[in-house]
Amino acid sequence: MPTKLTANAKAGGCASKLSPSILDRALKTVPRVANDKVLVGYDTADDAGVYDLTQAGGHPLAMVQTVDFFTPIVDDPYTFGGIAAANALSDVYAMGGRPVTALSLVVYPAKGDIADLEQILRGGADKIHEAGCVVLGGHSIAEEQVKFGYAVTGLIDPRHILTNAGAKPGDVLLFSKRIGTGVISTALKKGIVAPAHLDSSIEQMLTLNRGACEAMLSRRVHACTDVTGFGLLGHAREMALASNVTLEIRAGTIRFLPGALEYSIAGAYSGGLHNNRDFVESCVAMDLSIPKEIEALLYDPQTSGGLLLSLEEQEARKLLAHRREMYAIGRVKTRQAKPIEVTT
Repeated sequence: MPTKLTANAKAGGCASKLSPSILDRALKTVPRVANDKVLVGYDTADDAGVYDLTQAGGHPLAMVQTVDFFTPIVDDPYTFGGIAAANALSDVYAMGGRPVTALSLVVYPAKGDIADLEQILRGGADKIHEAGCVVLGGHSIAEEQVKFGYAVTGLIDPRHILTNAGAKPGDVLLFSKRIGTGVISTALKKGIVAPAHLDSSIEQMLTLNRGACEAMLSRRVHACTDVTGFGLLGHAREMALASNVTLEIRAGTIRFLPGALEYSIAGAYSGGLHNNRDFVESCVAMDLSIPKEIEALLYDPQTSGGLLLSLEEQEARKLLAHRREMYAIGRVKTRQAKPIEVTT
């Protein structure tokens, strides 16, 4: 039987991402340092940073760097390690990069079960290796609340970086996964989740965004971001602001994980969902006819979520023809009163 990692996390006050409003306020106080080698920094809240490694007369080359770690969202240690790895790798894929190395970040009780720690590390390492990446080492801290993740470094051609700042009016918005991992994880902590619903959520969270990344690199994509802790609307807001456009998202097209709507109706909302709503809703023009359970899911924090792409309609049709998991969820408009419009 697996150790009840999520039960332990619940008892200890399971941590979520820092509220986006707090993070946004704090980052504004950090002085920007000009550096010609920094191709993508944190100015537009992008998924990862990009640093130019190109030498004079050499082949264009840049480094993509990101980091992510969090508390357990499933009970099985091995599965938790794999999900944490897939989630960390996703930021590199969202930039169009190829992950090459990873450093593990481990927070674990000094008197915790060593077998569980071994399974977390194995699950993470196996997923990292599935991505063609290698674990070089890491850092650990003894603390009662378990946390795990990775700092990932990737490589990318600096001439072909995908950021969240290139969405253009007339573009189609595509998404590559279903929504609902947050409410399902919360339902697990509350003891009300159905095993089949949990299995579907875990299968999706363990799925790398590598295939979606490779597919989008074969098309002319204008902008990309992965949808994780700040929810669909939170990350859409970042793309809209960075691109100076309005994203129209059609709620009726969103695909939800099995059980997600039921758990949303039951109020299985995490603190992260409430934080996302508090920060983002002032930027959203929400159609009043949209059911409250669907509206809530648009703010639901995702783990190892899908890629949100902005590209011309013709390019979108070609991509959809080859990637069945991708689907259209809206379009890009010239800047309106709000950066996000949610319609039926």
